[in-house]
Amino acid sequence: MYGLGILKGLGVTFRHFINSYVEDLRGAGAKLLGDETVFTRRQSLDSEGIYTVQYPDEKLAVPERFRFIPFLVQEDADHPDRPGHDWCTSCGICAKVCPPQCIWIVRGEDPVTKRPIPEPEAFFIDIDICMNCGYCAEFCPFDAIKMDHNYELASYDRTQNHIYDKQKLGKPFSYWKTIAPTTAAEEAEARGGWEHPDVIKEKKKQADAAAKAAAAPKPAAPAAVAPGPVAATSEPAAAASASTAATARAAETVETQAQAAPVVDEEAAKAERLRKREEALARKRAEKEKGNG
Repeated sequence: MYGLGILKGLGVTFRHFINSYVEDLRGAGAKLLGDETVFTRRQSLDSEGIYTVQYPDEKLAVPERFRFIPFLVQEDADHPDRPGHDWCTSCGICAKVCPPQCIWIVRGEDPVTKRPIPEPEAFFIDIDICMNCGYCAEFCPFDAIKMDHNYELASYDRTQNHIYDKQKLGKPFSYWKTIAPTTAAEEAEARGGWEHPDVIKEKKKQADAAAKAAAAPKPAAPAAVAPGPVAATSEPAAAASASTAATARAAETVETQAQAAPVVDEEAAKAERLRKREEALARKRAEKEKGNG
């Protein structure tokens, strides 16, 4: 009211104007000496005022959530099992959800069986069409595609240099951990490890199989027989051994009959169901003929 809002706005502008010179005077000597702490403070939240960045000699650090064109995650060259292997399985989800349709994938196939394999043979992105929305990285079920921080992509040739192939798009997993350490740690926690989701599943399956094998009961070792001459065995001991063998055979016969009994009962029940079904169909036919007569 009465121009107070205009005065408040002008006061904010004037304060920023003064703080700009204060910041310049605060680090004037250090800037002349090439001290990097001045520029670091300019990029932090402690900086005040308005300032100009002398690009390209000076560049502002982009935040971790900054996104530009996508790149494909690959295993590091020193990976023990899969050096340089692509995380991408060429499922095609990124190409389907891409709003400007700038992703093109050629799925690999086995040279012998000609069956598809979970690995892209070719992967192209037209960076002139890409709108940097991040849908491809968001919908990728294997965390195989990420948004890069590199925004200096100007070129005089837009027909070839701006169509990125698999070689240009591929970057090691360590690079992703460098530019986005917090996000990479969150994703690794959600996956259950730093490896590819398929590798983590395979290792978990092997661990479960090993645990089951260890927990399975081991067969009892046969009782040791004391060595001795055969002639030393007495007649009562031989008779007892024969009696024990006969008892074991009788028990085995009873068990076999008990196991076979359900099969006979099941066959009899099946025959009874068929008989009842035939009787019901006969009654139905009789009632139908009676109604027609």
